[in-house]
Amino acid sequence: MLAQFIIAFTALFVALDIIGTVPIYLSITKDLDRGSRMKIVDKSMFVALVVAILFMVVGRVTFKHLGISINDFKIAGGLILLIISLADLLGGPGAIHNSSGETGIVPLAVPLISGPGVLTTLLLQTGSVGYPITLAALILNFGLAWIILRHCDRVTRYIGKDGTVVLSKIAALLLAAIAVAMIRSGVYESLGEFIRAMKT
Repeated sequence: MLAQFIIAFTALFVALDIIGTVPIYLSITKDLDRGSRMKIVDKSMFVALVVAILFMVVGRVTFKHLGISINDFKIAGGLILLIISLADLLGGPGAIHNSSGETGIVPLAVPLISGPGVLTTLLLQTGSVGYPITLAALILNFGLAWIILRHCDRVTRYIGKDGTVVLSKIAALLLAAIAVAMIRSGVYESLGEFIRAMKT
């Protein structure tokens, strides 16, 4: 059981990639005070956890009922991230907040934290090691992510306002790259499934 938990935890940790999310979180919250940033972290992690658990329980059935594949989900999530990143790169200072909402929960909770990678991993792990072990691995991963996000605002104290602006633009570029990768993966895998279906 311990070995199964380690496998599930590691898979989710890699899929979550919370370290890669830190620059984007700092970009989204750069104009907010510490209290507001903490509220965003708490709300985002709660929403992301609820989404992840619901998806773990009913995701496979819902997707099958609606005729949606994981690849469709990747493409949709990638498009959302791409729009938000372009708004930050091409718009004014408040553009990212207009595209992501005043709370900043989008895109932090969904689709950055509980995104296609995490949700797909949850489906695979529940089928491999079962629901209890996968749920435990999920909760521990999200607990670590919550701690990291709540304390990473210290970075802004060292890099200053100008550094935060630069970090914001770099984060927007990273977000755009993540979005393109998600879209590419969804399209590529969809084409692969189509070709395999044609051969049969």
